[in-house]
Amino acid sequence: MELMKLEIITPNGMIFDGEVKQVNLPGSEGEFGVLAGHATLVSLLDTGVIVIDKEDGNELAVAINSGYVKVEEEKTTCIVDGAVALSGDDGELSKALEDAKELLKSTEASNSAIASAVSKVEQIGKSF
Repeated sequence: MELMKLEIITPNGMIFDGEVKQVNLPGSEGEFGVLAGHATLVSLLDTGVIVIDKEDGNELAVAINSGYVKVEEEKTTCIVDGAVALSGDDGELSKALEDAKELLKSTEASNSAIASAVSKVEQIGKSF
């Protein structure tokens, strides 16, 4: 499977920078997936969870509050206002899950978008 470069950037720095198989994004018009070779586009991102299928086959989730994405054939760049990577050992993951819920609830998104994103974060927490 072809790989593409993914960058997730916040005002505080880079959250993710690496080669991925696929990324699923919470677009303002609904979730959508991106693979290498995808047509070029720019889209707003809504409150939600970015799900990354990494090169090694593992999955990583990143909770975001808002931003935009620029998709090119070989690179996808997400510029987001706030993000929390949901990874690490049990102690770190538990803190990250709480931080993610706080981040999502602090946004000005609709209640249904926030509830959906928080639910997704809680599901990720249960899968570990």
